[in-house]
Amino acid sequence: MSDKNGQDANHHHEHEPDGHEHRAPACENRQRKILTIRSFSGLSGDMLCCGLGYAWLEEQNLQPSSAEGDKAINDMAGAIMPVLAGTIGIKRKLVNGIGGCHLRVDLPHAHEHRTPGDINDIITRSSLDDRAKTLSRQCVSLLAKCEAAVHGKSVDEVHFHEVGALDSILDICLACALYARLGIDALVCSPLPLADGCINCAHGALPAPAPAVLALLPGARVKSFGLENAGELVTPTAIAMLHTLGATFGPWPEFYVDSTALVYGSREFAGVPNGAIFAVGRADDNF
Repeated sequence: MSDKNGQDANHHHEHEPDGHEHRAPACENRQRKILTIRSFSGLSGDMLCCGLGYAWLEEQNLQPSSAEGDKAINDMAGAIMPVLAGTIGIKRKLVNGIGGCHLRVDLPHAHEHRTPGDINDIITRSSLDDRAKTLSRQCVSLLAKCEAAVHGKSVDEVHFHEVGALDSILDICLACALYARLGIDALVCSPLPLADGCINCAHGALPAPAPAVLALLPGARVKSFGLENAGELVTPTAIAMLHTLGATFGPWPEFYVDSTALVYGSREFAGVPNGAIFAVGRADDNF
């Protein structure tokens, strides 16, 4: 019979000349927390918030669609900016008769232009913890560098359109706050689906993938979506978040699954799998 260090359990340890018995330290088998995202029909900031929020609420033993669950998520949103409190909820959604969840967001429509400095000021003034603030700033910085490269400007000259709006600030900061609360050690994402098509934005009609997404694609693994002319499937915020969180791209990791969620975005497609699967679990330290 052998012990966990591979030694015979009945073997008598030899003693050193000083008379003391020397034993090898016990090997701690620490488990790492793993998140995998399997993206079938795209990925957006609100989908990241929904999947991470669902997992976090489950850990807190709170139902996502309950009053208690909504309050917990909205308290976190209010920590970003008081105006965001009471604006979100994780709700059940059916697509082709299959139940999943999506993030409901009720914000007033406002086309706001903010600089990276403006958004960083919001993050600094927020009540988020230090880890969430650091991740949020890193994501904003990555998006700013991307926008600067696309428009041929310096980072200081960048004025965000969509990213400067409240919903994008909410997506970035809330996703970072939830990721920090969950204590994820590693994020593994499936290849991201891309398709041809047209995207209408503040700059007019653009080919898909949009220039901002193209600038963020290096380092990501992608695949062709099952439909032509589907347009934007992966948003700049989503792919910037994946890079910020240190995502790797590949198949399902080998781990013990603790919780799962099927998350739907705002668009539905016929004839192809819809949504994204989020799964959180544990793996041995050698993962």
